[in-house]
Amino acid sequence: MKPILIIGLGGGLGSMLRYLVQVGVSKLITVTFPAGTFLINITGCFVIGLLYGLSNKYTALTLEWRLFLITGLCGGYTTFSSFSYESISLFRQGSYLYFVLYIGLSVNIGLLLTFLGLSVTR
Repeated sequence: MKPILIIGLGGGLGSMLRYLVQVGVSKLITVTFPAGTFLINITGCFVIGLLYGLSNKYTALTLEWRLFLITGLCGGYTTFSSFSYESISLFRQGSYLYFVLYIGLSVNIGLLLTFLGLSVTR
């Protein structure tokens, strides 16, 4: 039961952070491209890579902290379900260029930043 509570607390905080970032970005950028979700996905990928790298290097990140930070906080923060929905919405709207850019940039930059996050810990 303890792991579920730890993950739930982290997930709740991550979801609130995701909402705040989404609202902040949407006030700054008012184009069809879903910039808030894009920013959340790529920063989430970097943080997950960083945390996984640190947890492999240092014992201070116990199982409980990994559950809280990686599974909970980052899991609640990253928005690949929104990513999928917004991708389909762009396609249905006929915004094919944004559809391709959004998917291509999210996946490629996300993978690159996950690798960078892991590399930073070496």
